[in-house]
Amino acid sequence: MILCIAEKPSVARDIAKVLGATTARNGYMEGNGYCVTWTFGHLCTLKEPHDYNPNLKYWDLRNLPIIPRKFGIKLIPNKGVEKQFEVIEKLVQQCDEVINCGDAGQEGEVIQRWVLQKARCEKPMKRLWISSLTEDAIKEGFANLKEAEAYHNLYLAGNARAIGDWLLGINATRLFTKKFGGGKAVLSIGRVQTPTLAMIVQRQKEINAFQSADYWELKTKYKEVIFNATIDRLTSQERAEKGLDYLKQHPFEIISFEIKEGKEKNPRLFDLTALQVEANKKYGYSAENTLKYVQSLYEKKHVTYPRVDTTYLSENLHPKMQGILSSMRFYQDLIAPLLGKPIPKSKSVFDDTKVTDHHAIIPTEIPPSSNLMKEEKFVYDLIARRFISVFYPECKISNTVVEGQVGTIPFRATGKQILEPGWREVYAKDKKDDSETNKDEEQTIPEFVAGESGPHEPFVHQGKTTPPKPFTEATLLRAMETAGKQVEDEELRELLKNNGIGRPSTRANIIETLFKRNYIEKKRKNLFATSVGMELIDTIEDEVLKSPELTGEWELKLRKIEKGEYEANQFKEELILMVRELTQKVIRGQHKTIEIKEPEPETKKDLKPRTKKQINWEETDCPKCKNSKLIKGKTAVGCQNFQACGFKIPFEIFGKKLTEKQILDLVSKGKTSKLKGFKSHPENLEEGILVLSQNLEIELNN
Repeated sequence: MILCIAEKPSVARDIAKVLGATTARNGYMEGNGYCVTWTFGHLCTLKEPHDYNPNLKYWDLRNLPIIPRKFGIKLIPNKGVEKQFEVIEKLVQQCDEVINCGDAGQEGEVIQRWVLQKARCEKPMKRLWISSLTEDAIKEGFANLKEAEAYHNLYLAGNARAIGDWLLGINATRLFTKKFGGGKAVLSIGRVQTPTLAMIVQRQKEINAFQSADYWELKTKYKEVIFNATIDRLTSQERAEKGLDYLKQHPFEIISFEIKEGKEKNPRLFDLTALQVEANKKYGYSAENTLKYVQSLYEKKHVTYPRVDTTYLSENLHPKMQGILSSMRFYQDLIAPLLGKPIPKSKSVFDDTKVTDHHAIIPTEIPPSSNLMKEEKFVYDLIARRFISVFYPECKISNTVVEGQVGTIPFRATGKQILEPGWREVYAKDKKDDSETNKDEEQTIPEFVAGESGPHEPFVHQGKTTPPKPFTEATLLRAMETAGKQVEDEELRELLKNNGIGRPSTRANIIETLFKRNYIEKKRKNLFATSVGMELIDTIEDEVLKSPELTGEWELKLRKIEKGEYEANQFKEELILMVRELTQKVIRGQHKTIEIKEPEPETKKDLKPRTKKQINWEETDCPKCKNSKLIKGKTAVGCQNFQACGFKIPFEIFGKKLTEKQILDLVSKGKTSKLKGFKSHPENLEEGILVLSQNLEIELNN
């Protein structure tokens, strides 16, 4: 009898159906010479300190560091776990061969190996390694079973990771709690958790220390094109006014006009982190929820294995692309242009040297039904469109650069036009993200001739310097992936993944742990450290615990263990030495207590009803004449001396009714926030920012 062990009951049922093991037994399926049983995630875990010595149940600085001579495993204390393990243990003794059908990744390997180790398995063992749960994939996997020994280094890396997390988490958490917790709360320290918190704290300190400053920029309009002076920003209004006077005395001259045609590369296929980033940016989903949705899609056989860290496909998958694309019936309009010709085999998509345990996340040939959750549909759509887009041609663009001059002051204007949309066709209906849109680059630039000159309309733009942006889950995931380095280029980011902190499958859980510990909080999409999180990081003096770069070096060593390039025992010994040194340093160091304040729950008395703030227009200066105040009429807000001045802002602009607050923003700030619902704009814009121009005309910028 051959015993197959899957990681969860639903996967076991899929495998049993393919193998013909259709008779249900207590805790397993049987038939056709196979028994198919299952774990349900972790059945075993590393032993706790008190399992080695009962006295270690009590937290005491004198007992630190805790370093077991040999790490052991135990069953998780749970009746259901114990019952299922008895089934597995009995079947292991009865079978002739074991096939490890666990989740095809590092964590899945450790889960299964620990269970088989606990069951004292000495039978020959094979490994099922598949990237999707479709019937064809399972059949292909069983036709190409691997020797278990081929994945021994994967197990060693996962086991070393678990031991490293135990050594640092157990010792550092007890150490800092007893030294600085004041006996009131646990101060949780983790190998990945703490440097992640440190990145958020560091960003917050930069924001808190930031002092905004006014600046002035010289600009001019020549033939309806806005040019920017290519000099340093001016730091005083006096200098700006002098510059403006100078510009008024000289004509504008074109120095050079250049059009360069270029290409925008197709986006990469998704790995888990990139998918979590995109889902957070587009839909506001947390990293944990995105993982939950894509895991569900995988188990429903609609997408391939999601816990991956590569954006490439294996070269032998190329012949299957036509079939997968043909099956995606909800995207026929986008797929039709691809199916009439051979699917390109680009090195940016198919590259065996860039594929690790698994390939990138792509759809399977089983399209989803209409009964998916809304969130699952959205995540599937992200994966499907990205998959389709990589087979489209590159986007062809035209970049225009115009250099000009007024007297001795140089100016520049740039413009970008899309000549052939290529892969952008797949995203044609998406709204542009304001943060990614450079307004100057969107302007259409007519043809200029070097040497031409003429009158122009110079003006001064006043702005304020802005602080660094707080982390969102999307930007934090990227920072974890690159060990804190700010990297936009996809190819460079790919190279830095080996030094990222955490693994794609664990980063979401790390962020959630920081929330649960009350070390960080979310305000809208932004992440902020709480006072407890700030104080904890300030208390940790040792950079080893909070440096993303050093933690990234540990991750690199774990990946080398996986490849057989580094000894797992050496990694363990290095961590033991580090824990010993850290313990001595903290115990001898200065004592202080971190104040832990539990967040107070809101009561109904605390919730005050919102009251609308009345706007007193008679206290607001008219921006045009500056002599009179404003007044609210039936259809507009205008100057009290309207007959002489003529300034007014109607309540309805481009078919959208404005609130008084939005009109006040126009008057006082010169612009509104981003608004939607415009119905009668000449260029059919439906959303954008209303701007009060230098000439006091109202414009809609997208």
